[in-house]
Amino acid sequence: MSVFNGPPPTMSVFDDETKEQAAVGKWIGDRLKAGVQPHEIGVFVRTDDQLDRAEAAVKAAGASSVRLSEEVASAIGNVSVGSMHLAKGLEFRAVAVMACDDEILPLQARIEDVADASDLEEVYNTERHLLYVACTRGRDFLSVTGVSPGSEFLDDFGKGHA
Repeated sequence: MSVFNGPPPTMSVFDDETKEQAAVGKWIGDRLKAGVQPHEIGVFVRTDDQLDRAEAAVKAAGASSVRLSEEVASAIGNVSVGSMHLAKGLEFRAVAVMACDDEILPLQARIEDVADASDLEEVYNTERHLLYVACTRGRDFLSVTGVSPGSEFLDDFGKGHA
């Protein structure tokens, strides 16, 4: 729970990636118009496979991005884009968490590799924790999106979100 009081997070599930990218692009653009600097915005996805999706959203906002890595940090003038694993320890004024789709979150490949029920529970807990970490990187603004069918973890957000 943040000590800051900001607007409630938005949560949306779209029919396809193009609509998700356009909506997140608009969300980023609205933050920029409100005075949030590009380097104060982070966009996170579950794995590197979805980074192009995040970068397309940044491009739709008319902004430029930098891909975070173990060697690359955020850069002035650029929206930071990275996997949820890289989110830990970072803070932004605004965060968009994208690609919260079924089979991406939790990651289907991890579920298929599970040998027994206790391992499955651990996978679910780890995957849910990744989402939590990414969502808590945003100090003032948070948007969580996916493509239908959305991740079962989106139910954790409860009702009342856009």
